[in-house]
Amino acid sequence: MRNWLAALAPAHALALDTIRPASNDASFRRYFRIDARRAGEPSRVAMDAPPPMEDCRPFVHAAGVLRDAGVHVPRVLAADLERGFLLLDDFGSTTYLQRLQECAGDDAQVDALMRDACGALLRMQAASRAGVFPDYDRPLLARELELYPQWYVERHRGFALDDDARATLDDAFERLLANNLAQPRVFVHRDWHSRNLMALDDDNPGVLDFQDAVHGPLTYDLVSLLRDAYVEWEEERQIDWAVRYWQAARARSLPVAADFGEFYRDFEWMGLQRHLKVLGIFARLYHRDGKDRYLADLPLVLSYALRTARRYREFDALVRLMERVEAAQAGSQRDPVRRAGYTF
Repeated sequence: MRNWLAALAPAHALALDTIRPASNDASFRRYFRIDARRAGEPSRVAMDAPPPMEDCRPFVHAAGVLRDAGVHVPRVLAADLERGFLLLDDFGSTTYLQRLQECAGDDAQVDALMRDACGALLRMQAASRAGVFPDYDRPLLARELELYPQWYVERHRGFALDDDARATLDDAFERLLANNLAQPRVFVHRDWHSRNLMALDDDNPGVLDFQDAVHGPLTYDLVSLLRDAYVEWEEERQIDWAVRYWQAARARSLPVAADFGEFYRDFEWMGLQRHLKVLGIFARLYHRDGKDRYLADLPLVLSYALRTARRYREFDALVRLMERVEAAQAGSQRDPVRRAGYTF
């Protein structure tokens, strides 16, 4: 990669002696920051996505589509797709997560950040059309759900699923899939949350990690944002932001439900699918990939899943199974603490 960047240095004013790690993520990709040789010139980011574990082509494709939709994504300044190298705009190092933590207690700043995130999401969704990204179809949604029993229940919690437990999961998964697949379809980023949104002074937010974009359920990215695995909001605020999104989506003629209660139910059931998947992903990152930093986020994701499932009688059996899994891990038969929530 250094040799590749050396050939690009004159055209992009790269100071190669400043190259340093910028970040990494849950994949095999790594990112490096490079300062400019000339004062006033912007720094750049180099991506190393080693084949065959990663493929840069979906990233380059999605970057073009989202930029055309008015979403602020980094430009691809140079690419070596065979070796998995990209040179990109640098959006800095201040994620939404960091900025939200810095302005905690300042409701006006928090609301401004969330409005920007919802506005960018609406622009992306308004540009949606079939055939641009892979379909978020039943097999993909079902494979994601299977991460929960495989990696979280059996591997992480050490809980053996018998035939009755497996039947309970299958029934719950079928209900979720039927709802998810019946929702209107739009462009879906799949990780529209506080670690992939960058806080910028202009054209906020900068959007990263979009290479897995698909065409799928309309509520998916909104629930990723409002029920973020890394930051928790009181449900009154979630509902307020969801209502404002829903109103703006209707004004843009996006295919949201005419009744907010129906929309919110879709939002919740999509969230339950996502959070069961995320439990499995975080457990897999630890057990398979040796990345333990996501373990600290498991309790919040689990609470999202349980709070939602407890509201709907369709998931009573799933709730009992999830509570057995957690009680077995804790070595306790105490009744779980239940909290009230909102439905419509």
